[in-house]
Amino acid sequence: MALVMHSYKGNKNSDKAFIAAEFTGAKIEMPSGFEMGVTNKTPEFIKMNPLGKIPVLETPEGPIFESNAIARYVSRLNGDNSLNGSSLIEYAHVEQWIDFSSFEIYGNIYKWLVPRMGFMPYSVPSEEAAISALKRGLDALNTHLTSNTYLVGHSVTLADIITVCNLNLGFSTVMTKSFTSAFPHVERYFWTLINQPNFKKVVGDVKQTESVPPIKKAGQPAKPKEQPKKKEAPAAEAPKPVEEEEAPKPKAKNPLDLLPPSPMVLDEWKRLYSNTKSNFREVAIKGFWDMYDPEGYSLWFCDYKYNDENMVSFVTLNKVGGFLQRMDLARKYAFGKMLICGSEGPFKVKGLWLFRGTEIPKFVMDEVYDMELYEWTKVDISDEAQKERVSQMIEDAEPFEGEALLDAKCFK
Repeated sequence: MALVMHSYKGNKNSDKAFIAAEFTGAKIEMPSGFEMGVTNKTPEFIKMNPLGKIPVLETPEGPIFESNAIARYVSRLNGDNSLNGSSLIEYAHVEQWIDFSSFEIYGNIYKWLVPRMGFMPYSVPSEEAAISALKRGLDALNTHLTSNTYLVGHSVTLADIITVCNLNLGFSTVMTKSFTSAFPHVERYFWTLINQPNFKKVVGDVKQTESVPPIKKAGQPAKPKEQPKKKEAPAAEAPKPVEEEEAPKPKAKNPLDLLPPSPMVLDEWKRLYSNTKSNFREVAIKGFWDMYDPEGYSLWFCDYKYNDENMVSFVTLNKVGGFLQRMDLARKYAFGKMLICGSEGPFKVKGLWLFRGTEIPKFVMDEVYDMELYEWTKVDISDEAQKERVSQMIEDAEPFEGEALLDAKCFK
């Protein structure tokens, strides 16, 4: 009996065994017509895997489920290969990196991706925790790859096959270039191996995702496709005069564009901020308070809720950078300063934001999920201490509230 893989083409867990087979010379068949949610619910499939999960490999000795176990079986079919290391310690290291990439890489990619796809309830703190844990894992992997081409030894092992397949899930779904650029050795490792012939024959051409998928509600049904309407035979009547044709509907205006005019012009403040190179306090800060219109704008302090997680400097900086990226939709209506405070972890993230209107714009609260990660406090400009704090944050005063600045980022 030949080896038979029960799965569907393109499943990244099945790819582990198929890539291993390219190295060992094993032949694995995969019948066409597998339908997820149907084929894996049949009595025949449940006998092979009582949980009904894929992949399952049928062998002459019986079925195997769990993708890592399947890949281990295939990697041992030909004893004349080094997929499992050339010594006992190398074998242990192969197993070590398989476990590491399964729990620290794949597990956290899964926790990031699956709630966004609507298969599990979504929560901002859970996603932040998954992303933070994933970054820790990638940082450790990046450090190892600084001086190693492969995870174990000097050639591809099963650890590389499983790790690259796990990374492929992330690169193709949630890990954008801006996210992975913090881990250059991981990038080099992934793109080098995924394009090797034995990998490419299985996975084909891999492209990195350009964006993180939008959030779907758990259990949200797919929107049915609208059926094309049948064309009716044209009535025998005179064509409409041009002036009777329906004019295109104007694009809905942002509610902030409908506010009464303000004497404060945001672009003028941004220019003053950018162009002031000396005497900042006397020129830019004084200019800000001269311009500020409390009836047309509002000032807000924000403090990150989970500062105890900010142990790694570049992870914290990337977190703030991602927040500013997602705030881009408010660029026309906002100015912000984000300060990362402290000389070592945990780093404190504190911000100051100027928004058009007397409240934080609703569309920002609705569309930028990071907003929920911060405590927001409206600035009382009648309080001189709060007003001075605003001035210090605008000018990147250091030390700020007794701490050194790791970095200061501006949104303008």
